[in-house]
Amino acid sequence: MASLREMRLRIRSVGNIAQVTRALEAVSASKVRRAQQAALATRAYATKAWSVLEDLAGQPGSGRLHRLLDRRPEVRQVLVVMVSGDRGLAGAYNVNVVREVMARFRSSAVPVRYLMVGRKGRDMMLRRGAHLAAEFSGLPGLPTFADVSAIGRLALEDFEKGQADEVYLAYTRFISLVRQEVVVRRLLPLAVEEMGAHMQTMGAHPSGPRPAYIFEPGRTQLLDEIVPRFAALQIFQAILESLASEHAARMVTMRNATENAHELTATLQLDYNKARQQSITGDLLDIAGGAEALVARH
Repeated sequence: MASLREMRLRIRSVGNIAQVTRALEAVSASKVRRAQQAALATRAYATKAWSVLEDLAGQPGSGRLHRLLDRRPEVRQVLVVMVSGDRGLAGAYNVNVVREVMARFRSSAVPVRYLMVGRKGRDMMLRRGAHLAAEFSGLPGLPTFADVSAIGRLALEDFEKGQADEVYLAYTRFISLVRQEVVVRRLLPLAVEEMGAHMQTMGAHPSGPRPAYIFEPGRTQLLDEIVPRFAALQIFQAILESLASEHAARMVTMRNATENAHELTATLQLDYNKARQQSITGDLLDIAGGAEALVARH
């Protein structure tokens, strides 16, 4: 059985851990609000951009719209843009996205390369022998579009150069503070129908009749601008959604850790009180025994 001194040190250690986890919970609670606002702010722009693209695709004689919308006759290589976190202490957040990606592409019939965003996911994928095309980590706490534009540009270049016939995006979609969902969906070639369904699941798809538009300077020039920008915007939005999910997962994890630390402290304190009472009782018995021995001797 541990000594009273060891038990006091353990109670103090658990109390210090509880203070740390409580502070991390407070920090994550502050960050998740900002990340959630940033993720929601991009949805309006993404919705309008996709509305324009749907209108273009629905016009008579649209034909071949854009190179990023063309399906390849044969898929020979796949690129996966996977978004994870740079830090741990977020429960199963990083593990879930890695598990979902491996389940999806482990048995792929064609070579799969990974463009990793986040240090934790990169390390786990390297341990599993994945082929990494590039790695991005150390992003700002609340990145801007310019901070992540290189990621989208690299994915678009791989697709346009034929180094990848399909590009997938894997990230964690923020639903609420207690619920986050891993999403793996095709990014390139862009599919208007699939993306329309995805926008509906996010609650950001416009409803009602669509007006007729006249596009200036022309459909080709507009598509050359909006399609690459919208594809890059999808990656930017996925990173913002993942950041909000990571902070929410860390906040919940730290809250649970704080509660567990308090419960453990209470249990240890009870054990300490019992051991101390037993020690005091033993001392009193020794004193009483010694007093009786002295009386008997006289």
